[in-house]
Amino acid sequence: MKLIVLNLPRDFEEQSLALLFKKIGDIKSCDLVIDKITGISKGFGFVEMALAHDGENAINKLHGTKIGENKIRVKASTQI
Repeated sequence: MKLIVLNLPRDFEEQSLALLFKKIGDIKSCDLVIDKITGISKGFGFVEMALAHDGENAINKLHGTKIGENKIRVKASTQI
């Protein structure tokens, strides 16, 4: 199940994003979206969970949690 994670801190790293979701289940991929010009995170990314129920658990456990000052949003991605 592919998830989109929104409202991440701009200094958040892809490795930290992967570790956050690995606590819930196996991940297939993790991509933090980076601005090509500045090299700084755009504040969102995609995580693909290996199992659909782990994706649902990630949404239930992580949506609305705080990372630093930011309350993140986690939902199913419509991106293929």
